[in-house]
Amino acid sequence: MPLAIAITGPGGPEAMKAVDLPVTEPGPGQARIRQSISGVNFVDIYVRSGLYPLPPGQSVLGFEGAGVVDAIGPDVGELKVGDRVAYIGHPLGSYAEMRTLSAQRLVKLPDGVSERVAGSSMLRGLTAHMVLQKVYPLKAGEWVLVHAAAGGVGQLVTRLAKRLGANVIATVGSEAKAGFAYEAGADTVLLHTSEDWVEEARQIADRRGVHLAIDGIGGTMLSQTLAAVRPFGMVASLGQAAGPIPPIQIEELTAPRAIGLSRPSVLTYANDPELYRQGTQALMGYLQAGLINPIGAEYELKDAARAHADLEAGRTTASVILTM
Repeated sequence: MPLAIAITGPGGPEAMKAVDLPVTEPGPGQARIRQSISGVNFVDIYVRSGLYPLPPGQSVLGFEGAGVVDAIGPDVGELKVGDRVAYIGHPLGSYAEMRTLSAQRLVKLPDGVSERVAGSSMLRGLTAHMVLQKVYPLKAGEWVLVHAAAGGVGQLVTRLAKRLGANVIATVGSEAKAGFAYEAGADTVLLHTSEDWVEEARQIADRRGVHLAIDGIGGTMLSQTLAAVRPFGMVASLGQAAGPIPPIQIEELTAPRAIGLSRPSVLTYANDPELYRQGTQALMGYLQAGLINPIGAEYELKDAARAHADLEAGRTTASVILTM
């Protein structure tokens, strides 16, 4: 039977167990895929740890993957057996060698886009598109601050922002990671552990601050990020890898700052059929045109717990994947 990685309740990486799943036949509107790749993301860690609740009746982790259609059910018109596909979104279940899900969730891969690239880019790529086109429609010449720019989301956001003509100030946690941010196209790289990084960022961005700041670090970092944004700019809080975010008073966003704060969810974005269609279509176009999403670490499916431990401890850069 196909292998999968499941949890029965919240916990550390040790809560993840290998299980055998029965092969299910696709029902109306469904397709079964034989997977080759699953992405590993911080949202998976949030689910595993209990920060985000495990949906009832679901136990296999993972929100994105790619593979080949193995079987189709009735009323599936746009897919056929043998099509290469990728997906992101609910329901959970990408840490598995095979799975059955709605055919509407599956995106056919165009020529030149491999399962490996697509399976590691769906969540991060759709996140980048959402933030730079929906949360704040970025214009050429504007300034963007990207935290954790050596990571998977950070590198992809940086690359896409540069394609859109923006100026990127990246932050990293150590000098050793600065090269990854520069390779992604960042114009300037700062250490977010430095006491004066906020003032440096403001001075670089026309002495006024950035137009958009993207913060996936969380913890106490968000309050510093707010101070790096110019009036009528926007902060997108994407996660909290450094821990819970202390409460923010609405008064902190008003005059003289007058800035916006968004907590966008790529999974909510992907659940809207039209936004999903638009976003994945744009992403496939970016990937066909050469948008690079480097893979920094890969693990066999059975080693998913080690992948979680390494990602959580900051031992990885770029995208992290499981292979089947």
